[in-house]
Amino acid sequence: MNDKEIILTRDGLKKLEDELDELKTVHRREVNERIRQAKEFGDISENAEYEDAKQEQAFVEGRVLKLESMIRNARIIDQSDFVADAVHLGATIKVKELVSGRSHEFTIVGSAEADPKNARLSNESPVGAALMGHKNGETVDVTTPRGSMKYKIEAINKATKKVAKKAS
Repeated sequence: MNDKEIILTRDGLKKLEDELDELKTVHRREVNERIRQAKEFGDISENAEYEDAKQEQAFVEGRVLKLESMIRNARIIDQSDFVADAVHLGATIKVKELVSGRSHEFTIVGSAEADPKNARLSNESPVGAALMGHKNGETVDVTTPRGSMKYKIEAINKATKKVAKKAS
């Protein structure tokens, strides 16, 4: 399997470990039960329920192998490894598009945690890669699928800790 280093935050590693635990303890049992029930229907050579359950079992086992590999090859981002005034993994940054004047705020994460819809950009994405290592106040040219863009870095913050909400 691919032994590529996977860069994760502590939260990202926990999510992968939780998903792996869920697959191993809950989903495996559910799929095995579906297969057992489908076998009771008789001839498995023409049994759609059995085939569907076997395909789901293959998916679950493939995902388990992938998650185990990702966790085994994980490198956790430690904030103390980085200079606070440069864009780095785990940093939350605010940039301004110079042409449109629109501001954006996002966190730079490893590709395994990337989620652009939730403002989590991969360090391997065009924008993330171009911004890495640059300092507050610098203007960076970024080549994106939409064309060339200029961003000014307005702020760089270390990853923020989530504050637990009080129960009302």
